This record gives sequence, C-alpha cells and structure tokens, in this order.
Amino acid sequence: MSQNKIQFLAYYLPQYHPIPENDKWWGKGFTEWTNVTKAKPLFRGHNQPILPGELGFYDLRVSEIQEKQAQLAKDHGIDGFIYYQYWFGNSKMLLEKPAETMLNNKKIDLPFCFCWANETWKGIWHGLDNPDVLIEQTYNGESDYIDYFNYLLPFFKDTRYIKVDNKPMFHIYRLDEISNLDVFFETFKKLANKNGFDGIYFISTGSINSKNVIDNSNIQGVVGLDVFNEIRYQQKTFFNRQSLLGKIENKVLLKIGYTNEVGKRLKPLILDYSKGIKKLNIDFPHKKYIQCVFPNWDNSARSGKKSLIFKNANPQSWYTHLDNAVKRINRYKSNPQFIVVKSWNEWAEGNYLEPDSKYGLKWLEVVEKIKMGMK
Repeated sequence: MSQNKIQFLAYYLPQYHPIPENDKWWGKGFTEWTNVTKAKPLFRGHNQPILPGELGFYDLRVSEIQEKQAQLAKDHGIDGFIYYQYWFGNSKMLLEKPAETMLNNKKIDLPFCFCWANETWKGIWHGLDNPDVLIEQTYNGESDYIDYFNYLLPFFKDTRYIKVDNKPMFHIYRLDEISNLDVFFETFKKLANKNGFDGIYFISTGSINSKNVIDNSNIQGVVGLDVFNEIRYQQKTFFNRQSLLGKIENKVLLKIGYTNEVGKRLKPLILDYSKGIKKLNIDFPHKKYIQCVFPNWDNSARSGKKSLIFKNANPQSWYTHLDNAVKRINRYKSNPQFIVVKSWNEWAEGNYLEPDSKYGLKWLEVVEKIKMGMK
C-alpha cells in the first residue's frame, strides 16, 4: 500500500455470529445484534434503537455478507478493514471465524489488516454492575508469540493484507499492557524477516503520548483514540472525591440526579457531536500520530446509563469532521498517511458506516465525496 496518498481504514467488528462463550455469558444465540434490538431511548429525542439498513441483521457465517460489505466499502472510498482480533494467549482465540472465512474467499476483494484487541473481557462492557473477568488476556512469552505469528502468517502472505514497505501492518490496542513487550517485538520481527518481509509495521492505539510508544523504534504509528479511552465507562469528575471541592461536586451531581449516594452514575454522559469533534482538531503531537475519526457514537445499546452519547450526529456533521481531518493531514506529509475510521460496524456502540434505517447510505456517501475531492 502506497503512503503517497491518504488511505481510509475502518475498524471491523466480527461479533455477528454465535459462539459458545457468548452463549454461556449472555444467553444462547447472543451476537452484537442482541444488544442493538434491546436499546431504548434514555431522554427526549434520543434515537434508539438504531437499526441497520440494507444489510439487515446479518450473520457473518454467511460469506456473501462479507462480500457485500467489502463491495460497499470499496465503492464508497474505504481502502481497507482493520479486523479486531482476540488472541488471549495459549492459542485461545474468540470470534476468529469471519477473518478465516475472508482469507479463503477471494471474492471478498478489499485490503485488510488486524488489530490485536488485547484486553481482558469483563461484564462491565455490557453495562453490568458485575466487574467479573469473563476471559483474561495473558502474555506468555516467546513460544506463545511464535504460535501467534504462525497463525497470522497465512494472512500476512495474502495479497490483500495491507503492507507498508513490505511490512505487514499490525495494530495493537493496549501496547502498554504487554509486560514482555521487547520479547513480543523481537519475536515478530525475527519471524517476519525469516518469511520474506522487512519487519512488521506496528501501529499502537490508545495513549498517543505514551513514552513507551513515542520512544520505541518498532512503533511506526499511533492512532489517536484518547477521547474514548478516558471517558467511556468511568464517572467524569473534576475534583478528588474526598476533597472539599470533590464533596461539593458530589452533592451537586446527586441533586441533579446524575449520580446516587455512592457516586454511581445514573445518567449517560451526553455530548454534542459537532462540539465534541472540535476537541479532536489538534495539531499533530509527533510524527507517529495517526488521526482517528468517527461518524457517530451512542453505546447506550451496550452500556445503558453508563454510556457515552454524541447526540446530533448526522451525515452533514460527519462530512465536516472528515473534511477537517483530510485538511489537517495534508499539513503533515511526514506523518503516516492514514486516517482511521471508528468504525465500520460497531452497532451496539452506535458507531458505524454501514447503511442504517434512518440515513441509508449517506454515512458512506460522505466518505466517497471526500475521497473524490482528494483526486
């Protein structure tokens, strides 16, 4: 993939088919659609449930769905999917089947790469009070990383896999949590070189100012996602809860019904989309920085009253957001020439480009229009 022009890459969620683990945790037949269809409005004018358009409530066990998704993306200016991948260590994986199906189906004609979503799964992801661990992310050293690389190798060798300077692109969600990071990097680099590549094009997501990221020569790019990592599930307060100002703040939040007596949030955090995206209009902090943009966001289907909602998101405001991102990256030609879109199909987070029942193809048509204007 050339770095001479801007490439739009979109995160792709594979949780649209049943697996035994989700059946056990959430009930038989659970998929991302389960939460989507249960969503209810939380305030006057709240658009829930948010329902899919022409692709419907699809099942990714049907390979024709992936063919249609890839064609839709390609027709509207998306240059590739970033498949979330769940490798928990000791060769334990979840939700791997859609990517494996795609690998074996050349009709799914769209470039792709992986994001290792290296995070322990907890019940709180679905708005539950139960913080119990469902499945733990582990980091088990060289032999385990060899197994992981060998699993990835057929994907890396595929002509559709995104490569930069003969390096397969590989995103890592929580880089700072890998306890033996040097071992991980060296293992992957050594095996990549052994198999005819010139290394791995590692991209980190999350904290864009982490010294571990900025100072590490292995990291080629850092996707800016701080706005979500900071406030998705936690109560946002300005003062220490035990300080005088903190106690006053708690009383105010309690009085307006935002929290209960123990500080538990009773209402979602609601931001205006157009105002919120202005906070992302920042100068690039360093030469590894990669912008992340989002067309919409409302994870109340998954998280209920603990959710983060960007209200008033629409294709017009999305156009402004994406257009500004293109203008900014044109001022920073030495940075990686990628814009990451979150996301293609995270429906339970109200975060998607796919056609919906309200706007149809308009989210995607914005990307197409912007892309045409870049030529």
